[in-house]
Amino acid sequence: MPLRLATIGCGEHATGSHGPALAFYAARHPATELLACCDLDPGKAERYRARFGFARAYTDLRRMLDTERPDAVSLVAPVERTCELACLILEWGFPLLMEKPPGRTIAEVDRMIAAAGGVAHQVAFNRRFAPLLRELKREVDAHVAPAELQHVHYEMTRVGRREPDFSTTAIHGVDAVRYLAGSDYAEIHFRYQALPAAGPGVANVLLDAMMASGASAQLAFCPTAGVVVERAVVHGRDHTFYAYVPMRDAFDAPGRLQHLEKGELKRDAKGSELADSPEPFVHGGFYGEYVAFLDALGAGRPPSPGLREARQSVAVAECIRERKGEYRA
Repeated sequence: MPLRLATIGCGEHATGSHGPALAFYAARHPATELLACCDLDPGKAERYRARFGFARAYTDLRRMLDTERPDAVSLVAPVERTCELACLILEWGFPLLMEKPPGRTIAEVDRMIAAAGGVAHQVAFNRRFAPLLRELKREVDAHVAPAELQHVHYEMTRVGRREPDFSTTAIHGVDAVRYLAGSDYAEIHFRYQALPAAGPGVANVLLDAMMASGASAQLAFCPTAGVVVERAVVHGRDHTFYAYVPMRDAFDAPGRLQHLEKGELKRDAKGSELADSPEPFVHGGFYGEYVAFLDALGAGRPPSPGLREARQSVAVAECIRERKGEYRA
């Protein structure tokens, strides 16, 4: 099915991940037309157009959408603008893939849900589409019954991240645990280790959680550590899984997946064996989220995760931003 695509936001993140993913998708799906890109900075918009093969560049969102009438739109904007822009696009009736986090607060998510009505949309939680994490999810589901999944641990470390609000990055780990556990959070207790030498408000964030399924979870976010890594561990009855998640610039890239049963190593797979391309935007799930979104549109089914599915992840991230001590569903 031919698809005509437009994108909004031509900044650093869009250029590093979304633009390459869209160009790769168009190369693999020749009927796809990259109609137009839009950014308030005309230089950025034109460079993005030329680099990734879009036909036209705009600086006015409404003009682009009125002129081009795309079949789908992607939005890669600062989180402070996401709600405002997403509401406009959805109210105008354009199917939308929006970059995470989908707003800063539950109130913003609810505004977008109301604006969407029945318009197809997907939140770009790219860990859900990273080939290694998707394979981990398949392995867990194949070997561990839901009632026998016991514990999920997720660790995220970064280097030199001194912003006082790390929640817009931590939300990836928060959502990844929900995805791997196949369950929402029932309750969470938060602890904050202040790091005054790193800057005002900088802190390590630790979460102890119980899932609605009865499994437990622990999450650790360390923004000023000595290495960039994301690692997940899943324990079920007789089974343990280790995942070295290959996000961009990660020490572990292209990652590794291990499965042990009753103390015996059953599988040891390199991340390069689980993806059909060595490109970081493939390993990181950016290409996969576009495939999932556009396949869903073509098949006439709702894309996933939508805003309602993403709502709890935003609620937990909001707790982190506000330094709350407890969350209960």
